[in-house]
Amino acid sequence: HGASGESAAAPRTSSMGSVSRRLRPSDADWPSKEAWKRLSDAVGGNLIQVEFPMTACTSGPDSAECKTLFGNLKNPYYIGDQPGLTQTLGWVDAWATKPSVYAVAARNAQDISAAVNFARENNLRLVVKGGGHSYQGTSNAPDSLLIWTRHMHDITLHSEFVPQGCKGSHARQRAVTLGAGAIWMQAYEAVTTKTGAYVQGGGCTTVGVAGLIQSGGFGSFSKHFGLAAAGLLEAEVITADGKIRIANACANPDLFWALKGGGGGSFAVISKLTLRVHDLPEFAGGAIFKIKAGSDKAFQRLIQKFVSFYREALFNDHWGEQVHVSPDNTMQISMVSLGLDTEQSKQVWQPFLDWLARSPADYAIPAPSVIGSMPTRHWWDVEWRKENHHHVFLADSRSGASPNKVWWMGDGGQVGWVIYGFESLWLPASLLRDDSQQRLSNALFAASRHSEVELHFNKGLAGAPPETIEAAKDTAMNPDVLSAFALAIVADGQGPAYPGLSNHEPDVAKGRKAADNVHRAMSELRAISGDAGSYVS
Repeated sequence: HGASGESAAAPRTSSMGSVSRRLRPSDADWPSKEAWKRLSDAVGGNLIQVEFPMTACTSGPDSAECKTLFGNLKNPYYIGDQPGLTQTLGWVDAWATKPSVYAVAARNAQDISAAVNFARENNLRLVVKGGGHSYQGTSNAPDSLLIWTRHMHDITLHSEFVPQGCKGSHARQRAVTLGAGAIWMQAYEAVTTKTGAYVQGGGCTTVGVAGLIQSGGFGSFSKHFGLAAAGLLEAEVITADGKIRIANACANPDLFWALKGGGGGSFAVISKLTLRVHDLPEFAGGAIFKIKAGSDKAFQRLIQKFVSFYREALFNDHWGEQVHVSPDNTMQISMVSLGLDTEQSKQVWQPFLDWLARSPADYAIPAPSVIGSMPTRHWWDVEWRKENHHHVFLADSRSGASPNKVWWMGDGGQVGWVIYGFESLWLPASLLRDDSQQRLSNALFAASRHSEVELHFNKGLAGAPPETIEAAKDTAMNPDVLSAFALAIVADGQGPAYPGLSNHEPDVAKGRKAADNVHRAMSELRAISGDAGSYVS
């Protein structure tokens, strides 16, 4: 969900039509010191020479600086504050994060325009980073100029928003305008915690708003509210010619459509965007418990039972998030609910729990199950959760950090990680039919022999309300999302590591083996899914 690609400056072509490469600092016509000084002046002195924090380990893996760095690499707020780092540190046999040479710490659209023009005129690589969460490494590139939007996080609420040029054709509505560097925690704090309303965004609190919207965007409650991109009402963008443009349903509608899921930074650099604000359902909650099966046969039966139970009781807009099936015959249920109180949620799950209880020799629930609800307004309310002993967040422990700089414990694994393998696939809702459930269960079991399989139910829109499906149709997302009941993800990786740092290198041999297992697991699911697509992020 990174905020960009290397797209804002088209490569020059010779008269023969072959593409020439971008300039690098070692090239004779790399911009002079004076040229960089002119860019710096144009952006109010906000041109930074980018440092690479990884150099802290060059003096040795046991140095105090190196130890501090590797502690910080588990903190997404530290990573986000460094223009030279990204949330994913690399991918074995694919890429490793590398810093830009310079970054424009943009404050507004004019700064971004100056950076785009400079990159185009000097034939430079250009990248854009807001949240910097891209798994594919699209928010970093060596030898590049970076447009860094982190400091553009102003948020404005509107009670009667009409997109520019749409007066008369569009009704006034509630909306929120966010700077391109805002992250979802800031958005939820402003819209939900403070005003008791809702904006559809990402589940991960430190993901950038702009990158997520451009990639389609799912959150925990997408089964009800749909794609984050479908909530886009207007964007202020800078196109490759350096012009600042407004894109909405009435102005530049083709560009507007492309921004809704066409991929981060593919069409323009976003400077700010305005999103639809919804009424907030009273309750949200979850069902969290783990089931350990005593044998392969018992695990097969468990998967089959869950598939039929899902179709019957959970295949609707009240339930999202995840169920994992693992090689050790465990099923981890980590689902969220919307619009159900605690009693209603417990009633939904009781038949499944009763079924498990009838076979105590086959199924154990090692820790007490948690099924319940809370006021949705407090979902991202750090103070309220603390007072009510909801230990769900990890916090930025640096001195002076605001108490609201938190992330979900469940997202901790992807902070500063190195990916071994990552594949995703939309599972069509046709697999839930009576005559297909057995095929689906068998494939899930077979896949789980190779690697853990995650089913993200909120990342498929089958079962969502009709208006949610209609809104998603009017986006640039792969239409397979409309008829999928879940996105299956199989992934593996390790904690912070970086090539060339002794004692801190990625485990390449382990990574290749894991990537092979990821692929084998996903092949089992592809065999039953036809030509189903994959999520761009």
